[in-house]
Amino acid sequence: MRILCADAVEASLIAGLNDLGHEVDVIPGLAAEALPAEIAGYEVLVVRGTRVSAETIAAGDRLRLIVRAGSGYNTIDVDAASAAGISVTNVPGRNAVAVAELTLGFLLAIDRQIPLASEQLHHGQWDKKRFSVATGVYGRTLGIIGFGGIGRAVAERAVAFGLHVITLARPSRDELGTAAIERLGIEVVEPHAQLIRRSDILTLHVPGSSATRHLIGADELADLGAEGILINTSRGDVVDEVALLAALNGGLRAGLDVFADEPTAGKAEWTSPITSHPNVVATPHIGASTEQAQQAVASGVVDLVGAFGRGEPIPLVNEPRSN
Repeated sequence: MRILCADAVEASLIAGLNDLGHEVDVIPGLAAEALPAEIAGYEVLVVRGTRVSAETIAAGDRLRLIVRAGSGYNTIDVDAASAAGISVTNVPGRNAVAVAELTLGFLLAIDRQIPLASEQLHHGQWDKKRFSVATGVYGRTLGIIGFGGIGRAVAERAVAFGLHVITLARPSRDELGTAAIERLGIEVVEPHAQLIRRSDILTLHVPGSSATRHLIGADELADLGAEGILINTSRGDVVDEVALLAALNGGLRAGLDVFADEPTAGKAEWTSPITSHPNVVATPHIGASTEQAQQAVASGVVDLVGAFGRGEPIPLVNEPRSN
C-alpha cells in the first residue's frame, strides 16, 4: 500500500512499514490546508497533529485508512471518513507514561515555582527568600477526571508522592481501572462537583469531544477555588478558557499543555493571554513527545497498518459505511 505520513514520525515506523512491503512518503509539517492536494493516490494516511478535514477525505481517491499516531482523534473529521467508507484508528495507551510524567512535572513546577526561579537565576537574580515559599504536595488531594490509561499512570505516580488520589465513580469502568483503584487505595467520589470541591489539585485526562467541551467552566473553577491547581494535558477545549482566565486572575494556578486555539503546525508565532499569565506553567502540546512514547506509538502504528493490509480486523473509532 502507498502510505503518506503527514507529520514527522519515528524512523522505526518508516522502517517497519517498509519491511512489510509498503511504500511510505513522509511530509513533515504538512499544513492541513495543503493536505487535500497531496493525498491523491495514497491508501493510508498517518497523522500526529495535522488536521484531517472533510476536504482531505474527499480528495483521497484511494484512501482506505486514517491512523492517528496517538490517542485523541478530534483533529480528524470522523463523520466525513465514515460517510466515505474510510476506516479511522488510533494508538491509545502507548503514550500514557509520557503524559503522566509531564502531569507530575507540572505539579512540582507550580508548587516550587521552578520555571520562574530558574529564569531569574539565568538573569543573575538570587531570590532565595521568595522561592523558599511552597506548600509541598505530600498529603494533598489530587482529583483525576478521566481514569483511562493516562489517568491510571498519573495515579500510580501521585500515590508514590504521598498524594491522596480521588476519582469519579463509573459503573462501566473496565477491569484495569477497577484493579488500579483497589491496588492503589484510590477513593471513588460522586458527584462530579464533590470531586472538584475536595481536590487541591485537579488533573484532566479525557478525550476531546462534544461531550467534554467546556467540561470545566466557571462553576467548576469556583469549586476548585482560588488556592487550587488545575492541570490539563488532555485537550484545550475541555476547559472554558474565558472562565479560566478569570480564575487565574483570582489566584488559581494552572499547568497547561493544550489550548483551544493552539497552532496545528510544529512551529509558529502564537500568543495567548492564558500562556502569558504569571500563574501558568505552559508547554506547547508535548505531553506524548518523549522518545520512549514515540517508539511505542510507532510500533503500534506498524502493527495496525500491517494487520489492515493483511485484511485482518483492527480496532476502529468509527463505523465506515459500505460504498
